[in-house]
Amino acid sequence: MIVVQTPLRISLLGGGTDFEEFYQVQSGCVVSSAIDKYVYVIVKERYDDLIYVNYSKKEIVHSVAELQHELVRESLSATGVDSGVEITMLADIPSEGSGLGSSSSILVGLLNALYVYKGTQVTAEQLARDAAEIEIHRCKKPIGKQDHYIAAFGGVCTLVFRESGVVEVDRHDLSDKDRRSLGENLLLFFTGITRKSSDILTEQKANSGQRRDELDEIRSLAIEAQRAIMGKRYDDLGYLLHKNWELKKKLATQITTSQIDEMYERACEAGALGGKIAGAGGGGFLLLYCPQEKQNAVRRALEGYREMPFLLEADGSKVIFNYRRYGWR
Repeated sequence: MIVVQTPLRISLLGGGTDFEEFYQVQSGCVVSSAIDKYVYVIVKERYDDLIYVNYSKKEIVHSVAELQHELVRESLSATGVDSGVEITMLADIPSEGSGLGSSSSILVGLLNALYVYKGTQVTAEQLARDAAEIEIHRCKKPIGKQDHYIAAFGGVCTLVFRESGVVEVDRHDLSDKDRRSLGENLLLFFTGITRKSSDILTEQKANSGQRRDELDEIRSLAIEAQRAIMGKRYDDLGYLLHKNWELKKKLATQITTSQIDEMYERACEAGALGGKIAGAGGGGFLLLYCPQEKQNAVRRALEGYREMPFLLEADGSKVIFNYRRYGWR
């Protein structure tokens, strides 16, 4: 049995510049961090030749091609596992519509577990690259690359997406104290709205050419955020997040709602310096940057919305249990 733990993430600044439509013209830049909320993938060898997959549904099939769960199907095909295996996927929070990168984290965790199951140890770079290839090109999802890389590498990272397709990962060398100092100023509140991100992201991709100026500014803000983190000027991130959110709302029509706008306005009036909807928008979690002395006021202003406490996570996808009995096959 193999158990892999893979973190979810909060994307801070630069989202949208990790789409091929943007970075194939000019390199993109995203600042993101893994958090201490996880998805788990368990892979276990079976005595028979069937494939069992357990998630919100249960699938029992004779061949990989029969699987309905496309991420599992494509991961098995990519790693060469074709029979006699049981896969279980679990998550700390309901994954659909959270905006915390859950599908990409699940995929990275799947690949990690299956490669180890096959006896192959691969790098974080290969995990991220393979996951992006599967989700973007094989499964035709309208997403960028950032989530696969932060799930694989972990930590607080600046990701640069080059025109060639190469992704440069700059893991900020934060001490435990510095990571806590940054993370203690970040809050997550659930909007109560769940949505499928595909419609928003499809529109955003289609608008990339028309919204080039906004995306260029978003990229510049991500570069400023990188400098702020390096200089430990964490409060600067709050102001940059506010500017980023004003630009992000212009990228697609469904990114915000009147309810989200009201939540954000109330939080800022209570002392938050800035924030954004995590992920594509339209629902999920509202991320806020708020100095600690103002946080209780923000909590009172958002009374009725559920807060999700979290910490920033240093590690990416990793095997936390590995035991296999040999001799069955």
